[in-house]
Amino acid sequence: MNLNSLIIESLSDLNVPVAFLNYTGDKKTYIRFFEYDQGAELSADNEELYTGHYIQVDVFSPSNYFEIVGGVKRNLKNVGFKKNFETELYEDDTKLYHKVLRFYFISETEED
Repeated sequence: MNLNSLIIESLSDLNVPVAFLNYTGDKKTYIRFFEYDQGAELSADNEELYTGHYIQVDVFSPSNYFEIVGGVKRNLKNVGFKKNFETELYEDDTKLYHKVLRFYFISETEED
């Protein structure tokens, strides 16, 4: 499973640029995401059966981002993500509002 593709595809209808790790475009409103942790959620007989993927999604905007944030929550929930944290920040250097959302996704561990 390509989790990055799933996230990008799931957020594509929000009409906001979505980037993995680093956004380099020129739009003031954009979404950035990355996996900040990954680990075994269920193991048996010394084998990892299910893997937990912990994802941070950052929404940046110079103005009201509530509709975009609602879309992120809804769209990721629809493909199996669970939200476990959110907070708001303001970035003085860029003058952008910054919404931090953290989700987790449990997948069956793929064999190598």
